[in-house]
Order: sequence, then structure tokens, then C-alpha cells
Amino acid sequence: MPIWGDRLLAAAGAPVTVPRDPARDAARDELLNAEYHKNDPTVLERVVDWIWDHLDRAMGSISGGGTDGSTGLVFFLIVAVVIGAAVWWRLGAPKRAARTVLGVYGTDGPRTAAQYRADAAGHAAAGRWAEAVREQMRALVRALEERTLLDSRPGRTADEAAAEAGRALPEHAAALTAAARAFDDIAYGERTADQAAYQLLLDLDRTLERTRPVLAHAAAPAPAPTPGGAA
Repeated sequence: MPIWGDRLLAAAGAPVTVPRDPARDAARDELLNAEYHKNDPTVLERVVDWIWDHLDRAMGSISGGGTDGSTGLVFFLIVAVVIGAAVWWRLGAPKRAARTVLGVYGTDGPRTAAQYRADAAGHAAAGRWAEAVREQMRALVRALEERTLLDSRPGRTADEAAAEAGRALPEHAAALTAAARAFDDIAYGERTADQAAYQLLLDLDRTLERTRPVLAHAAAPAPAPTPGGAA
């Protein structure tokens, strides 16, 4: 009985002897051609199919009850944990939505402290506490700029203004930080404004007006003369 690979027929019908190993290699190379595998499932698809297949069996076992049902439930829980861990690893821990914080003056640019104070008082009289807090914080920062305790810098946030002003007015640094945080939470966050928040900023503004700054380059006091003087 002829063995495949021992002989092939040429175009003219004459037998052609082909060694067995090269024939096997040629057949293997042909089967490895990418054209035959372009529709094969990917590794990910195979993994997903494997999971769904076992999940389907597990659900069937659970519905059947008994020992197989317990095994299926355990497998279902393991798969759920694995999927959850994969999602956690890929996306990371849930985070709060990022909050966009604009400069303390928003997009309109600075006006005078007196104008901001007047607007804040008008909003407060009408019970619009969020607007009153926003304008009063702007009045506070603008007043510090007008006193040259802060340089006029576009885009400065309330937090940055509080940190810089706290260096010139160290005894009020904590109050400035708290005021900036309240402004951010009300203007850009989810905190509800009220009269107390507005009054806090108003009182701080008035206090800062009466406070003398600590000069960073103040002249050091002259040393006391030594007794006896020079020889």
C-alpha cells in the first residue's frame, strides 16, 4: 500500500519520489499559514469563553442543589472576586470627581476691594449666601493686594492667596487657610453657604485691615553697646 509522502505524481503523470520528513514539514508549514487562522478567537476571547462556560456550569450546579450546587457557588464567588480584582487593578480605586478650581477672581478679572465688599453686602442682604461668600473672599484678597501684601497675579487661587498672605500675617494664617477652604467648598464644591460662612469672611476681612504685617526683611535691632567701649 503506497504511503503518502513517498511518491507524488508530476504534471505528466510520472511518479516523483518525495522524502517523508520534508513532506511532513511542508504540510505543517502550510497549516501554520496565517490565512487559515485569521478568524480564530483571540487569547482574550478564549479566556472569556472559558469563564462563561464554567460560569454556566456553576449556575447549573447551583440550581441543582446538593454538593455540586455548593461547589458551583464557590466557583461563582471566586470568578466574581477575580473579575473585581481585575477591574480594580485596571481602573484603580474609586475616586471622587476632580474639582476644577479657578482663580479667586473667576474669569472676570479683579475689581477694587470696595466694589467686591459692596456686592457681597448686597447679596447678603438678599439672602444669597453663596454669592455673598464668593464676593467677600474676593474683597479680602483684593484688599491684601491693594496693601501690597500680595502681588497682583492673575489666576491665583484662594488657597495660594491664603498661603502667601499667611507669611505676611502669621497670626492669621490659620484663619486665612480656613477661609480659603470654605470659599473653595462653596464656590466650586458641594457645601451649602449660610450666613455664618459669610460673617466669618467679613470679620476676617475687617480684622486684617487693622493688622500690621510682619516684614520679611525688617531691619534687625542694633546690638547693645558693650560696657567699657573700645580700648
